Parts: sequence; C-alpha cells; structure tokens
Amino acid sequence: MIPTPPPSPKPFASCNPEDRLGQVIGYEYRLTGVLGIGAYGTVYKASHVETGVEYAIKALNRFGLDPRQRTFQDREIRLHWDASHHANVVSMERIVDTLDCTYVVLEYCPEGDLFSKITEDCDYVGRDHKAKAVFLQILDAVQHCHSNGIYHRDLKPENILVKNDGWTVKLADFGLANEDRITSDFGCGSTFYMSPECQQSNPKPFACYASEANDVWSLGVILVNLVCGRNPWKRAALEDSTFRAYMRDRNFLQSILSISSGLNGILQRIFEVDPQRRIRLDELRQLIRKCQKFGQEAESASLPPTPPYSPVDSPLAFYGHGLEPIPNIDPLPVQQYPVYAAPSHFATQPSFAPADLPTPPASTTGSPRHGPYTHQAKPAMPAFQGPFAGSATFIPSFPWPRCSNFVPNLASQMCWRNVMVS
Repeated sequence: MIPTPPPSPKPFASCNPEDRLGQVIGYEYRLTGVLGIGAYGTVYKASHVETGVEYAIKALNRFGLDPRQRTFQDREIRLHWDASHHANVVSMERIVDTLDCTYVVLEYCPEGDLFSKITEDCDYVGRDHKAKAVFLQILDAVQHCHSNGIYHRDLKPENILVKNDGWTVKLADFGLANEDRITSDFGCGSTFYMSPECQQSNPKPFACYASEANDVWSLGVILVNLVCGRNPWKRAALEDSTFRAYMRDRNFLQSILSISSGLNGILQRIFEVDPQRRIRLDELRQLIRKCQKFGQEAESASLPPTPPYSPVDSPLAFYGHGLEPIPNIDPLPVQQYPVYAAPSHFATQPSFAPADLPTPPASTTGSPRHGPYTHQAKPAMPAFQGPFAGSATFIPSFPWPRCSNFVPNLASQMCWRNVMVS
C-alpha cells in the first residue's frame, strides 16, 4: 500500500511557465497557452502541429521532488493511463519525458468541469433527463475504474469535465487514486464527499475501510449536486448537525431537499453508514435507470436554514438520542475557497450561490488538487447547509489537505482480517 501523498513541493521557480509557450513537445504538440498553475507544475493548452487538434498538457516538474513525491507523481500518471481507455474518462494520449519535466498529453475539454455547469450554468437542476444521463456516465467511469482495480478516492464535480453542452462527462484527476481495496488512508479526499468511515481522525490500531464503498458514498453526494444544486451536508460526521439529523431520521433529506420518494430511497441505500450494507454500483445503476423522477414539484419543496456546526455532546446522538431541536436560524455565511495560483497557494476565491440567489462573479477553478484543465483552481460544490426555510447556500467544498489525517497502520493483512471477521 502506498501511503498518503506527501506535501506539495515548492514551486520550481527557475522556469516561468509562459517561457515554454511556442515550444513543440514530442515533435507534435505546440504549447499555445497557460490553463493553470499548481504546486507540481503547469497545465498548458496545446495544438497538434499537423492536425490542429487541441490538447491539454500537464507539465509536471521533476526537479525538487524527493523520491516519495516522485512515486506519487508516477502513480497518478500510471493509474490515469490504465483507466483512460473509456469514453467517460479523460483520455491520456501520450507521455513525453524530458530532463526537467514529464509532459502528459490529455484530451482537452474546453467547457470546463461539472461544478461550473451545475452552479454557473444551472444545467441539471430541474432537468431530470439530463441529470440521469450524466450520472449514468459517471457511474460507468467509476465502475470501469473499479473493474480495473483503481479507486479514485476524490470523486467530486471539480474532477469531472464536460463536453457537448454538458451532455458528456469525463472523469479526471487521479492524484489520490490507489489500487488498495482495503486501506487505512484516512481523511483522503474532499470533506463534503468523504464517507463517514474515511473521516476517522483517531482510528484504532489496524483500522481500515473499503475504497470501493467510499467511492460509492461520494457518488451519492454528486447525485444530490446534480438534482438539487447543493450538498446534503458539510461533513458526514456527528459534528455536523444536518448529518446527525439524517442519522436520526433516514427520510430527513426529503424534508429539506426537493427530491422525489424514489430518489430518496436510492439515497438511503447510498448513504448507508455501514459500508458493508451500502449499495453496489451495478444495483445502483439499475435503480437510477428505473427512477422516473428525481425532483419534487416546486410547491412541495420547503427548505429550512442550515443548522450550526456544533460539537456532539454524546455518542448517543448518533442513534437519535439527546438531540436538541434544530434552531431556525439564518444560513451560515458562505465559506471562502483557496485557489491554486503562483506564487501564493491560498488566494481567496469568491463563493457560489444557487440559481435562485444572486449570481456571484465568475469564479476560477480550484481545490488543493486541481483538475487537469483548471485555470488556477476551482471551488467545490455548494454544500447543503442543513434544514432551513428558503434556499440553501451552495458553498465550496474544502478538501482535507492532501490526506494529512493519514495514520500509518502498516498491517494490511490485519485490515483484511478485520473486514472479513466483521
């Protein structure tokens, strides 16, 4: 098992990214513009010198990396290559190694990512047919990865690119992917999309969880994003008031989100806290195809404001005991999102609101692990902020800082034994 990715290296300052513009990579691809800058390198727009076809090229710095960082960089390239031969995974065309850089030639998706399509263009909320078509494509991509022993571990709309006016989606960014069915790599991914079992801050010795079930949970949050334009909660943990309310009443999401009874039943199967009872991808596909309607009629949707983020006084709250009534308060202020930009890695980013709120200014792409074509970095999905009257705010998702909560439980065989016994 390869453990958590190491901290990002310091930017390699001896080469200005724009200095490479005009260069021809691998005798075929001319760099024509800068799409994004991150800690590990730069993403360029390029065109084929003969055909004129456009590509995105990741220029990954080789200097300044220690052996562990290079191992993770190589793993990301290898796993993306292994998964890329699928219609709904961003195609990796070629890899060109030079002394200072590894150039990864990728399919170019000029329309950006799914996050922007949901929040800026409002492309899927209220359009069940389109939301279903897109979600089934995401399921296909993830199932393809799992069938090849690859677990993405950072599924979110920022890591899904779109084409054809939002009707075609492509899975991208394999920086946190692994090949371990059972892992002890806790806190890996983005908080809004992590499963409860992935978020243990103080795991017991030999604790572990299943990578496949963790990806399924993330897909459930993405499904809510598509249908409702928000996240169901900020974090699937007892500290989150909305998640506690869901644990107390499994129909709670239907009371705060505009979702049909059929979709509510599907979400209950996805958001099963016991990962061994969580729905599998093949059954999920069947249920999605059979679901006739995702959203409720407008008049039946009544949403209360997000409950405050408060600590849990007792573990009994997990089972619905000792919960105080959720106060009727105004929505929490929208959080700000860190943007990847050089030289400062944490410039602030304007946040997003749903369609029925004033449209925020155009935002750039960002997350401490940005996608292959992001211009700087992109905010994540607006979270569902708990029960409230009126419309919830859709705020950026904060990824945990590159799996910093990893606890090196080194006995993978013991992990397997625990899973099999339980």
